[in-house]
Amino acid sequence: MRIIQVLTTIAFGDAVSNDVLAIRDILSQKGFETGIYAEHIDTRLPDGTARVVGELPRLDAKDIMIYHASTGTQLNFDLPKLPGRKMMIYHNITPAEFFEGYSPDAVRLTTFGYEGMRYLSDKVSCCVADSDYNRQDLRKLGYTCPIEVCPIIIPFEDYDREPDRKIIDQYASDGWTNLLFVGRIAPNKKQEDIIRAFYCYQRDYNPRSRLFLVGNSGGMEKYESRLTDYVNRLGLKDKVIFPGHIGFDAILAYYRLADVFVCMSEHEGFCVPIVEAMHFGIPIVAYSSSAIPETLGKGGLLLDDKDPYLAAAAIDRLVRDRTLRDYISDRQREKLEEYRYETVRKRLVDCLDKLLGSQAGEKK
Repeated sequence: MRIIQVLTTIAFGDAVSNDVLAIRDILSQKGFETGIYAEHIDTRLPDGTARVVGELPRLDAKDIMIYHASTGTQLNFDLPKLPGRKMMIYHNITPAEFFEGYSPDAVRLTTFGYEGMRYLSDKVSCCVADSDYNRQDLRKLGYTCPIEVCPIIIPFEDYDREPDRKIIDQYASDGWTNLLFVGRIAPNKKQEDIIRAFYCYQRDYNPRSRLFLVGNSGGMEKYESRLTDYVNRLGLKDKVIFPGHIGFDAILAYYRLADVFVCMSEHEGFCVPIVEAMHFGIPIVAYSSSAIPETLGKGGLLLDDKDPYLAAAAIDRLVRDRTLRDYISDRQREKLEEYRYETVRKRLVDCLDKLLGSQAGEKK
């Protein structure tokens, strides 16, 4: 019996792609014949990592296809035509309304994605969702099949690599407080709300502070331009830094510089950067939306509204109150146990066993 994985795009360093690669290794360790097939394959990946969907092997009824759903694609509609049992891992799709006025292409793609998810609602045997929030999303889309919850697999060992020393040397020794958010420059991430909170913090509490908004803006140039204009109007041009599309060693440097991680996103199916921030022991202020409370647990301060004065006060409290930071650090270490590789691996294997029965157990 073969268990293969299918997805739209497998990319270098992407969270979903890292999950796919980890699952491949787990399946191989369990003795299954496996492989990865994608419509688009990042050329930075080692040769042989994946093959194009057009080269899918001929499957029979006992084989299993794990389909990773995260975007709009014709694959959503072609999947039922392919042989084998279908299991879906749902990573969520950002609702189209976030992109209205910024990117017609993104509106079309995400709308197409939700159409595909509704179409598949009665055509897969079972699902795994990255979070309970994602599971509830599937239920709203009409899924009645068994759905288990298992966090995305995060390769924590990668974060121990050497960071970009030039970035650290540039910012580490001037005594300024560094605020950070890591995530795509996109309207659902609500970077404008982070900027608004930073303005209040910088004005009312700590003028010797800066904000790093780390993320790629590809396809969202109009949104990025509005953010830049907003920063300039607030007089924060030299204090809000957009590093742009940068390498992993540079991202590690910004995590190591950060004093507080600030997240005001309004839609997250899981939010890997929050877990990354916990891994680095960075205190977190986050708006309580979508999957964020579930992912963060007690590892930071959750805000029920976006009052920038409240957010600024929360940031200041985390900067100044060592006792609170220590308490949050302890809660972060407890929460991180849920995301350790062996913990998630066991949960994933249990999900496979439960959803697919004896076929997904250890190969005899």
